[in-house]
Amino acid sequence: MKGMIRRYHPRLSALMASAVLTFTLLGAGLTAGAQDNSKRGRRYQVPPPTARVEVTVLKDVNGKPIENAAVIFHPLKAGKDDGNMELKTNEDGKALIDVLPIGEPVRLQIIAKGFQTFGDDYKIDKAEVVIEVRMKRPGEQYSIYKKHPESAEGGKSPDAKPDAAKPSPAPSDTQTAPPPATSSQPQPK
Repeated sequence: MKGMIRRYHPRLSALMASAVLTFTLLGAGLTAGAQDNSKRGRRYQVPPPTARVEVTVLKDVNGKPIENAAVIFHPLKAGKDDGNMELKTNEDGKALIDVLPIGEPVRLQIIAKGFQTFGDDYKIDKAEVVIEVRMKRPGEQYSIYKKHPESAEGGKSPDAKPDAAKPSPAPSDTQTAPPPATSSQPQPK
């Protein structure tokens, strides 16, 4: 056994010397790189503060929670959609997210089976935002072949006549109009 150690001992010492040299050079390179990091690598950016947003989805008819509704958040950057994040509501009809940055707008979309799709834009301006949405059952499908008295076309009522839409001018106290001339003589034609 002693003969074996003597035979391998010079090889072992050479291996140890090369390992020490490698670690020394590697350590010197790391410290030199750590001192001058302005030219390479990414700069660390502190993430913006985030808000805790709680969305509650309820039935409009009775106020009971809707379970398993899809709550989709579309963060907006410069007015454009920046991806989306989808959550499902729990048995209390609540979905909670805490990664939306404060000060940024977000488009909220809610899809639940058997209810009208909901969508609206919200400005996340506080650390805690609570949103309650009441979902309605779907109504009758809109048809262009039926009369819709409640709808307005171009800001006018569909039954309104062009003259009836204009209000008559109110008489002014400062201007007095001469009374219409009445004469018994026939007017020339």
